[in-house]
Amino acid sequence: MKPCVLTSRAESDLEQAFTYYFDVANLVVAERFRDEVDAALRHIAQHPGTGSTRYARHGDAAPLRFWTLNRFPFAIFYTEHSDHIAVLRVLHQSSDLPRHLT
Repeated sequence: MKPCVLTSRAESDLEQAFTYYFDVANLVVAERFRDEVDAALRHIAQHPGTGSTRYARHGDAAPLRFWTLNRFPFAIFYTEHSDHIAVLRVLHQSSDLPRHLT
């Protein structure tokens, strides 16, 4: 199992999403979001090859993959490296994903 290392952009994405759910719903919903992200990161750490490469660019040394959350409309974008998983972004699925991934 490789550790997941979040970039500052991914951390910012998560903070914004948590704050949104806290403000719009309540702490319980925000904590459910956090718990689902944690479960997804555990899955990615154990099975990094299961994420889709739909947004990967050809020729990348480490292809971009993503894994979607089950109960929240977010996707975790990451690349696998020899000693870790780099979590690049955590984005709402209705956002302009290609623009956010450049």
